[in-house]
Amino acid sequence: MANDDIEELIVITTLVFLLAPAFLVVYIFIHNRRKRRFIEEKAQFDAELIKTQMEIQEQTMQTIGADLHDNIGQLLSLTSLTLNSIELENPDKAQQKIDAAIELNLKSIKEMRLLGRLLHGEQLLKLGLEEAIRSEVTWIEKSGRFTVVYDIDGDRPEANNADKDLILFRITQEILNNIIKHSQAKEINIKLGYLDTGIRLQIIDNGSGFNIGDLPEAQKGMGLKNIQKRAEIVGGEVFIQSTPGEGTCVDIFIPYP
Repeated sequence: MANDDIEELIVITTLVFLLAPAFLVVYIFIHNRRKRRFIEEKAQFDAELIKTQMEIQEQTMQTIGADLHDNIGQLLSLTSLTLNSIELENPDKAQQKIDAAIELNLKSIKEMRLLGRLLHGEQLLKLGLEEAIRSEVTWIEKSGRFTVVYDIDGDRPEANNADKDLILFRITQEILNNIIKHSQAKEINIKLGYLDTGIRLQIIDNGSGFNIGDLPEAQKGMGLKNIQKRAEIVGGEVFIQSTPGEGTCVDIFIPYP
């Protein structure tokens, strides 16, 4: 080999030995940064999941407390009053009141069974997201203030994602709570659609509506931003349309499973 060829080979070999460690350092740096980002995102997701579970439990306890006070408590009070008003001297009227007390007691038992189902929210989610949402619809309809139409479109996928179900269920609760508290609506339409690429949830009310741009930042933070944040953390999107005097439509898509 000529001297020039030998020198060129030495230069190339030297460059290879110098650049290889540099490439290795860059690769390790990029890998560690991606790993750190993944750990941070997973920690954020786990924290949001725990927060969601706690909020569902809190919402469940509030619902149970209100129902015990307003519904079951009233039924038991009426039962007690009916039994105390029985006059044994008049057998016919006494029998009527006993029958009425029995009917009130059976209603109380039925309500307690419904509360028992509500306490086992996680079991409802195991049966499917649609069953958990149906339980919320049942409680809303019991108030007598709303007409609720609940439709399910498509087939539930065989493989489910419990974490995504939990977060989507909490989003549903939050939207329905906002409707109950603020919308002055009479009708609520809920559509749960199973698509090839994910789940689409639409919740529409005929309430007072609002102008999103006019909402105070504090109200956005408590409501709309929370909904969007939860959807984004599982790779989803939220579209909100609202017109004052015409109602609101919240359209959510989450990739699934």
